[in-house]
Amino acid sequence: MKLANELGEIRISSEVFTAITGAAATNCYGVKGMAVRSKTDGLVHLLKRESMAKGVKVFYNEDSTVSIELHIIVENGVNLVAVCSSIMSEVRYVVSTTTGVQVQSVDVYVDSMRF
Repeated sequence: MKLANELGEIRISSEVFTAITGAAATNCYGVKGMAVRSKTDGLVHLLKRESMAKGVKVFYNEDSTVSIELHIIVENGVNLVAVCSSIMSEVRYVVSTTTGVQVQSVDVYVDSMRF
């Protein structure tokens, strides 16, 4: 993403957005980690801290905002609506305050539940 002002130009890479988003989401209560679906066996796998960006997709919109898609694994017994709502607000706040880019939408997909 490219941001320009009277002082110059700032470029923020996709890796920055995915790292910030992954960290914000995994810090929320009830989240075990980010998820990725294997193409070979179709199973959902829990990602380690260093590769959690694979569970995040960032889409750049024409109005200089971003839309974020998260795939997560949650703990058993948590209220899914409360956890997802918490993730949405936390990710929106952290990304917008850290990068200065407005977040248009945050979509959370619960791919699995761990016991």
